Amino acid sequence: QVQLVESGGGLVQAGGSLRLSCAASGRTFSSYDMGWFRQAPGKEREFVATISRSGGNIEYADSVKGRFTISRDNYEKAVYLEIGSLKPEDTAVYYCNAFSAVTRREYWGQGTQVTVSS
Repeated sequence: QVQLVESGGGLVQAGGSLRLSCAASGRTFSSYDMGWFRQAPGKEREFVATISRSGGNIEYADSVKGRFTISRDNYEKAVYLEIGSLKPEDTAVYYCNAFSAVTRREYWGQGTQVTVSS
């Protein structure tokens, strides 16, 4: 089992940046693909970025390409999301996700709020 705890959210002006962190517990962190999702008020949760177990494969939603960067540290059991050139439409709760392609299990963190003021 994996427990995920996000941090790093906050209030930032448009054009600013933040670094979101997701700390994982458990001994098998490196066996999980990790991702970030977000949910804006009144909207469904949407995909933001994903990184494979080794970090070799990364994908981004079109809306964040060139502005967001996902990374992971398997030794520290953490995944990060650098979010830059922020826009008001990036305002959302950002969730960390762990997914095992072998067991098909996935886990979610509690989320961290990012608010971008114009």
